[in-house]
Amino acid sequence: MRTVAAFDFDNTLSTRDNVVPFLTAVAGRRALLAALVGATPDLVRGRRNDVKARLVRRLLAGRPEADVRAIAESFAADVAGEHVRPDIVARAEWHREQGHERVIVSASFACYLRPVADHLGFDAALATELEVGVDGRLTGELAGPNVRGAEKVHRLDAWIGDAPATVWAYGDSGGDRDLLARADHPVRVGRTALDSTPESASGAGSMAR
Repeated sequence: MRTVAAFDFDNTLSTRDNVVPFLTAVAGRRALLAALVGATPDLVRGRRNDVKARLVRRLLAGRPEADVRAIAESFAADVAGEHVRPDIVARAEWHREQGHERVIVSASFACYLRPVADHLGFDAALATELEVGVDGRLTGELAGPNVRGAEKVHRLDAWIGDAPATVWAYGDSGGDRDLLARADHPVRVGRTALDSTPESASGAGSMAR
């Protein structure tokens, strides 16, 4: 039977949230701040999906996809080199040594998470996609749902397919609750470093926050 280890990215495999730094890298700090002011009502109401959609529309619409991809690849190299948690990377390496498949499942943008996954030797990155128009420019819309909450499970299950698989999952927030509930071995990541080699699958809960 396959074993798959699914990792959230922001504040789990990475030490930070990466959406805002990426949007800053593309559009600049001043434009980002102006867009955040416009998104204040949704921020106050905790409408995370609406905030992201508004920021993407305001900051990315009309930009050549090739230009954004080039920025994303440079951004990914910096993230993989400077903004990952050594303990979670070590845990991912343990999974590799066991012959497990490893996948990032995240609401972050796929344009930089795919190259991050390549840098870290993961099998795939399932993440939020940006829509590209026929003219090769970003439309300012998401291509499909934001990969948060239940959508993480939908994307992971679609990637796994019909064959049975044992699933480990790592996450840190409410956006990972569905993913953790889906897993045979859920690990909620907190501030305390994880051991790189869990004693047993049944002991995974002792590593959670």
